[in-house]
Amino acid sequence: MRCCTERRRPSPGCRAKEPNRRGVVCRYPRFGLGVSKVSDECGQATVEAAFALPVLGLLLLLLLQPGLILYDRMVMEAAASEACRMLATKTDAAGPMDEAARAAVLHRLGAIPPVACFHVHDGDECSWAVELAGDEGSGYVSARIENQVRPLPLLGAAASLLGLVNEEGNLVVRVERTALAQPEWIDGADAGRIPALWIGGWFQ
Repeated sequence: MRCCTERRRPSPGCRAKEPNRRGVVCRYPRFGLGVSKVSDECGQATVEAAFALPVLGLLLLLLLQPGLILYDRMVMEAAASEACRMLATKTDAAGPMDEAARAAVLHRLGAIPPVACFHVHDGDECSWAVELAGDEGSGYVSARIENQVRPLPLLGAAASLLGLVNEEGNLVVRVERTALAQPEWIDGADAGRIPALWIGGWFQ
């Protein structure tokens, strides 16, 4: 005979109830599954993530656009400096060198991919503008390079409102370099700019 104080075991078909506490897992013996209750903190974290992800994406765009322009400027400045060195050796004895110098500059600029966010290049129309001036007989040589960059999404509208784009909606990146055609000591020497007289000048 069973004691009246003995606890009766729950039947297998009954669902074991547990206190509805935050973070407590309620188990269902019939199905052998564990179902976690969604707490208020989880719901709040979901809302915060939905708000933070777009903001994070916008911040990445704000950091990416200057990085692209900085890369373009680095390549363009190197090409402009190389162009000045070529112009300093330009002479009439070698014939016209304008096209060759411009081709050499464009070859250096090939390090920039023809992608709109780096360099706008639609078919045969190229946005590169290269201006070279001076030769070995002039006092100074200069190289000017201009490029057009299409702004990244969302930033194009902001750049347009601020007046940072041209009529085509592109950002203009411009680099200019100026250098002496000859060292300063040449103009002060008695031999002047005549290379044949420089050799004897060292023994004076």
